[in-house]
Amino acid sequence: MESKKVCDTCGDSSCSAAKKKNDESPEEYTDRIKLLSKMCRIQHKIVVLSGKGGVGKSTVAVNLAMSLALSGKRVGLLDVDIHGPSIPTMLGLENKTIEGTAGGLLPVELENMKVMSIGFLLQNQDDAVIWRGPMKMGVIKQFLTDVEWGDLDYLIVDAPPGTGDEPLSLCQLIDPLDGAVIVTTPQRVAAVDVRKSISFCRQVHVPVLGVIENMSGFVCPKCGEVTHILPAGGGKKIAADMKVPFLGAIPMDPGIAKSGDEGRAFIQHYASSPTAILMQEIINKIRSTDKTKN
Repeated sequence: MESKKVCDTCGDSSCSAAKKKNDESPEEYTDRIKLLSKMCRIQHKIVVLSGKGGVGKSTVAVNLAMSLALSGKRVGLLDVDIHGPSIPTMLGLENKTIEGTAGGLLPVELENMKVMSIGFLLQNQDDAVIWRGPMKMGVIKQFLTDVEWGDLDYLIVDAPPGTGDEPLSLCQLIDPLDGAVIVTTPQRVAAVDVRKSISFCRQVHVPVLGVIENMSGFVCPKCGEVTHILPAGGGKKIAADMKVPFLGAIPMDPGIAKSGDEGRAFIQHYASSPTAILMQEIINKIRSTDKTKN
């Protein structure tokens, strides 16, 4: 006998949306079905985390998403850094606005990629988002439930730094996540927070795909020599101590800063540079950790 459809996405009667939980109200059950019907159309979901701000998490998220899109994958990039949405600037989309339809919100499209950010909803890019936790949680849920993501191969989520309400809500709402990529800089004061991020992932049952050490040395734009301005190896050592993969190190390259300021993805517009090649090698490792890689 053919399975009865639970939502508009699949006919799997064993799906978690098939049955209302004992502690759920009808409204909560309806909301959960709506969320699951969007998320199960997305094959792989990866969150990019950092223990603290300013380590280049958004740079990693943008270039990971763009690399996947350039390889022919259907990609969504979700920026839920509510207080510091940098994705629109880094992709040259600051003046874009979101359109609504009867089915929900339409993400901004770029290349083979769909992008959503709180930055698209601000009347002025200089406006500060002064919200308490419940409002932020509501917007994150809306981005997952009401945005018309459609069928995607990958959803890359740029999470706020730390281990607070927003990352927790993400990990609870997107279930299951394929895993988390954790970004740090090499000095101990930043790398020590990697331990907290890894512990956070373990507590919420999210696999750690690996650690990336960003700003690991400075690449001279003239001779290409790498000078280690910051002490190197902090991310690699903690990854080994915590028994998670170390994905690689990305040096400080003036081209990365320039591409972000110009609204262009570094891995696309500086593809032949040694740093972009290193970045692509790291991205290939992220894809190889996916047990259901397509």
